[in-house]
Amino acid sequence: MYTQGLDIPAGDRAVPVADGARPEELRFQARIDADDKIEPRDWMPEGYRKTLVRQISQHAHSEYVGMLPEGNWITRAPSLRRKAVLLSKVQDEAGHALYLYSAAETLGTSRAEMNDQLLTGRAKYSSIFNYPTPTWADVGAIGWLVDGAAIMNQIPLCRCSYGPYARAMVRICREESFHQRQGFELMLALSRGTAEQKAMAQAALDRWWWPSLMMFGPNDANSPHSAQSTRWGIKRVSNDELRQKFVDVTVPQADYLGLKVPDPDLKWNKATGHYEFGAIDWSEFEQVIRGNGPCNVQRMAARRKAHDDGAWVREAAAAHAAKKRAALAEAAE
Repeated sequence: MYTQGLDIPAGDRAVPVADGARPEELRFQARIDADDKIEPRDWMPEGYRKTLVRQISQHAHSEYVGMLPEGNWITRAPSLRRKAVLLSKVQDEAGHALYLYSAAETLGTSRAEMNDQLLTGRAKYSSIFNYPTPTWADVGAIGWLVDGAAIMNQIPLCRCSYGPYARAMVRICREESFHQRQGFELMLALSRGTAEQKAMAQAALDRWWWPSLMMFGPNDANSPHSAQSTRWGIKRVSNDELRQKFVDVTVPQADYLGLKVPDPDLKWNKATGHYEFGAIDWSEFEQVIRGNGPCNVQRMAARRKAHDDGAWVREAAAAHAAKKRAALAEAAE
């Protein structure tokens, strides 16, 4: 859920290659500037590979951890229809993690290594999943706002310069669009319901608005990897541009729901054709990233428990694979 890029001409996004670059680096950059796709067996700079491993694995971790806030509500969904929809969505998120881990493996890193990095805290995941879901309305707010922000971030990744990542994102974005619609429909039902239900929807919007804006990452001036990722065609739209687009699209949706965005500084600027919005509390973002969010400890504890509980399944699968290899080897003799 949870990265960048779209429709920036190559000439506009290119950053000059450093002086003294090797011929293969120049050829690689020329392919990027021509919007060619880089495939696993193609030559690539080590920095490009490491950047992709970091981004794709963290994206996969986000999908994996992202099942937890909503999975918390599967047994308590208010109807069979709502339960089935939520089950389907959580299953989709597991699938997204699978696609992304597979894409990262094409860069020479194993799934076991990536999982170990997550469980030991050496790898990050999206800060948005470290917030609680105290009411059923939070499921709707996540679908509407969090998945809405994810779509803004991820559609450009369908044109990422790395082929396996770009192709994985095509299916992921299609499924995320349904998640966003599901969330909006749930919020619409609550906002058209009783006074208590509408108040619950408003409270969920209040909780998730600012964390959703933080999902786009630091302001451009404070985003350390943006310039290089842009040069390599991994990132195509800046954090601030995506955040502004999200606000411009989402505020009218909140108006339609009859809900109020929790930002006293929010106003329409007729001259620019955009909404102006208040300052983001980046100190909160930094605290959550460092592991001090409301649910950081619970989220990692749940993932470690799942890993430990699944040890017997991994062992059984490995034993079965070894037995099958032995049988094949014996038959070949």
